[in-house]
Amino acid sequence: MTKSELIARLAADNPHLYHRDVERIVTTIFDEITAALADGDRVELRGFGAFSVRERNARTGRNPRTGDSVSVDAKYIPYFKTGKQLRDRLNGKP
Repeated sequence: MTKSELIARLAADNPHLYHRDVERIVTTIFDEITAALADGDRVELRGFGAFSVRERNARTGRNPRTGDSVSVDAKYIPYFKTGKQLRDRLNGKP
């Protein structure tokens, strides 16, 4: 599902809201999650999961085309851990 598909589905489920308002709500939620992660905070949505940031150390990688060694800088990556309710639903548990 893409962001626009999510907005369309939410707008269809909530006909009392304008499409532009639903779009603004979804964009605001994503922006707030992104801002919290950029500040190093953890975002937990109970029953759904938790977003956090992890650091990857610098390492030596390999160029797949040439096989040469390449230096890969340290970086931060987003990490998502599913919540118990989401895991249970995906595995067919009530």
